Amino acid sequence: MADHGGGSAPLNQRTLADADFRLMVESVSDYSIIVLDPGGIVISWNDGARKLKGYDAAEAIGRHFSLFYPSELLEQNQPDRALATVREAGRMEEEGWRLRKDGTRFWASVVITQIIGANGEIRGFSMITRDLSERRRQDEMLRMSEERFRLLVEGVKDYAIFMLDPGGHIVSWNLGAQKNKGYEASEIIGQHFSVFYPPEVAAIGWPEQELRNALRDGRFEDEGWRIRKDGSRFWASVVITALHDATGRHRGFAKVTRDLTERRRVTALEDEGRRVTNFLAMLGHELRNPLAPISNALELLKREKTESAVIAHTRDIIGRQLRQMTRLVDDLLDVGRITSGKIHLESKPVRLREAIAEAAEAVRPLIESKSQTLHLQYQEADPWISGDRARLIQIVSNLIHNAAKFTHNSGNVHVSLSQVGEDADISVRDDGPGIPPKDLQRIFDLFVQGEQNMARSQGGLGLGLSLVQQLTTLHGGRVSAFSTGRPGEGSEFVVQFQTTQPPIATLEAEPRPVGEQRVLVVDDNVDAAETMALLLEALGYKSSVAHGGLPAIEAVKAQDPDVVLLDIGLPDLNGHEVARRLRAEMINPPPLIAITGYGQASDRDTSLEAGFRAHLTKPVDVDKLTALLEQLLESPRA
Repeated sequence: MADHGGGSAPLNQRTLADADFRLMVESVSDYSIIVLDPGGIVISWNDGARKLKGYDAAEAIGRHFSLFYPSELLEQNQPDRALATVREAGRMEEEGWRLRKDGTRFWASVVITQIIGANGEIRGFSMITRDLSERRRQDEMLRMSEERFRLLVEGVKDYAIFMLDPGGHIVSWNLGAQKNKGYEASEIIGQHFSVFYPPEVAAIGWPEQELRNALRDGRFEDEGWRIRKDGSRFWASVVITALHDATGRHRGFAKVTRDLTERRRVTALEDEGRRVTNFLAMLGHELRNPLAPISNALELLKREKTESAVIAHTRDIIGRQLRQMTRLVDDLLDVGRITSGKIHLESKPVRLREAIAEAAEAVRPLIESKSQTLHLQYQEADPWISGDRARLIQIVSNLIHNAAKFTHNSGNVHVSLSQVGEDADISVRDDGPGIPPKDLQRIFDLFVQGEQNMARSQGGLGLGLSLVQQLTTLHGGRVSAFSTGRPGEGSEFVVQFQTTQPPIATLEAEPRPVGEQRVLVVDDNVDAAETMALLLEALGYKSSVAHGGLPAIEAVKAQDPDVVLLDIGLPDLNGHEVARRLRAEMINPPPLIAITGYGQASDRDTSLEAGFRAHLTKPVDVDKLTALLEQLLESPRA
């Protein structure tokens, strides 16, 4: 009995141990742990298998484990091949797609192991499966990201992007590097990057210093000359970045190079152009100083009575040359103003007929001195445009002056005005030698003239046509030149502007008698507007009221008030916009007084820039308002 009792204890312990192990396996939920019989039939099923594959134990036990394989693996007989491998090797690990009960796929890590009986026979197999779908997704995203980055870097053509090892040797090469530096990848990979530096720069160790700077600071930028494969130099912008792995270990450098040769050339030309422009502006100012006393002296000579024909003739020569000199100086100053952006153009309604007539009068002395005939044709066109009257006259006079200058004595200059749709066209045509076709594209450039022998004999700096183009462009217009280049057929210049509606003229030029002078009050606050109107009536003025920006514009055009008290903060158009609209749409708009709650110095400056005569803050000081109205209404509108 003692021996029997002693022999039964280990058996009970093993039975208890097996039961504990079975309970542990069945309770594992992160892994699918199942047992297969020697033929691959499922004979046990844990909670992890249920969660991962979707089957309850009753649905899975008794079925072949090929149930979990997708069709393409079944066609390859993968389940049976897997068991054959395990029978031979004892164990097998693999990753691949598996199926859940609902038909969805997951990426699985599978380990199949033999279960050996007491006599060494195969009793079955354990199969442990883990869902690695998320890890595979992350790996695939990383792979795709790296692939996209590789394709991006390799496809960039405008930048040379390549990698260096810690010692500065090239380990990668993109298309931009090949284009910028001329080397194929097979020619350059493995070489030290100092091959791109001029010999005198490489000799002082600058390439290695750049790497030390990048390693110290993480990043290094530089500009300088670099060398292509063919030996030519280019001006490069270089960025070198030190690269470290996750552990902080230095792995090398990324180097990005861009060819800035053309930009550097353009910048140098722009700098040179600015210096020339500044010099011309300074020269123009300096030349005006001696011109002033010469002009004064000439006027004194004109007032002297003299019988000397020589003195009279000399005086006339000085007068003509003084006018030419003054014109050249004015051109120099205008070029400087336009180039530096300091020219100021007004935007008021301009009748082109009047501008052309005034321009023709300005050039008439030159026309008469050459016995030429000036033909003016308006073809019933009478367009208006919005612009600067003085500058528009300058555009036309420069074109007429240019035509007269290059046309022979007794020649003809034709100036015509026409309107086609919304465009006003001004044409200036002559019967001179014309412009060679090769010069038509550059005739508007600074300091460019036509045939040099002709240009030199006529004088000038080649500024007139450039000013025409620049002033026309500032007005939103365009100018074109036409010529066959054949002598006698001359040339034609056409300037086109967009037309605008004729402005509303003021009804009366003279000031109205006291007691009949009208003041328009514009304020969206009804009470403020009405009380101000009553106050004006008490002061002896006739008053009317408008409560918005657009109604104010209509009221000004309809009523022709002598003064407008205009609130700035209106709901539709603010007061500044109303002021600009009135200046653009009327020949002689009434004076505007800003009445607003904004009283900072900057607010006053903004109002004055918009065209207001004065800026009063609320509540308005009656004495100041009275004095201001008397000052503005004592003389005709200017």
